[in-house]
Amino acid sequence: MRNRLKRWRRSVGSAAVALCTAAALGGALATPAEAASGPAPVTSYTYTSVAGDYIGQGHAGTYREPNAKITVAGDAGYARVRVSTAEEWWDIDLAAPKGEKLRPGVYRDAERAAFRTGRSPGLDVGGNGRGCNEVYGRFTVHQIATDEAGAITLLDASYTQNCESATAQPLKGTVKYRALPLSYAYKSDAGDWVGQGKSVTHTGATSTFRLSNSYGGGVEFGVEGKREYWTAVLRPPLGERLTAGRTYQVTGAEGGATLEVYGNGRSCADARGEFTVDRLYFTDEGKVTGLFARYRQVCGGGTAGMSGTIHHAA
Repeated sequence: MRNRLKRWRRSVGSAAVALCTAAALGGALATPAEAASGPAPVTSYTYTSVAGDYIGQGHAGTYREPNAKITVAGDAGYARVRVSTAEEWWDIDLAAPKGEKLRPGVYRDAERAAFRTGRSPGLDVGGNGRGCNEVYGRFTVHQIATDEAGAITLLDASYTQNCESATAQPLKGTVKYRALPLSYAYKSDAGDWVGQGKSVTHTGATSTFRLSNSYGGGVEFGVEGKREYWTAVLRPPLGERLTAGRTYQVTGAEGGATLEVYGNGRSCADARGEFTVDRLYFTDEGKVTGLFARYRQVCGGGTAGMSGTIHHAA
């Protein structure tokens, strides 16, 4: 998909900055080129190792720009992330089965990337002079995007690697390259009609997301995956604008703030509760592009309810 420049601004009216939009293979997701006053993308590498793991040597580490240099080479067929500091270096190779492209999802039974066979995906994590001859592992791609030339512009992935043996002690890690948060999690109380007492987390590996403007100055968020579909509508009181950094009480009063969370064929007849808008971003034209919000909804004057957290490019 063609990259195009956009301008972002906070809902509270901070200055806009130019953004570079990349199309994620699992759905469109905007990624900013500069984010001084807009959503800040994350580029980082984190790993954990236990005693007996040859690669990680039982240590753990976190690397983030600008203290570490993190680059991505290759394409969606075979990606290599290089992490380097003055004292250390790491290479993380993620490869789709031969002839395919990486997409959001879970890749099991991974073999050493450069020597993967048949339809197996590839994984190879090494660093500081240590590498595996044989790799047994799996990895999850939450988000990935490329430009017109095929170069990776966004990556959000995690992995588990066992070196030389499927029963070897694992090395686990997460890698993010210009990634923005994308998830929905909810926890429902026993007796809550809408959530049915369940607790579920949706990420880019399992689910698709949408975000749009809603009438009355509100926003509408949706997610579909794991045999579920959810919609959350957040609206400010009549005549107001939805604003970041504010908590809205939902009392059912005429003209008051509105919260509607429904899905899987169930909804509230009379929703009460509250929601907090932590971060909220729009284009200069007023189209919502990013949302981080938390809510608590109770139906019909009862006490059982559901709480949730929304992250969409914010």
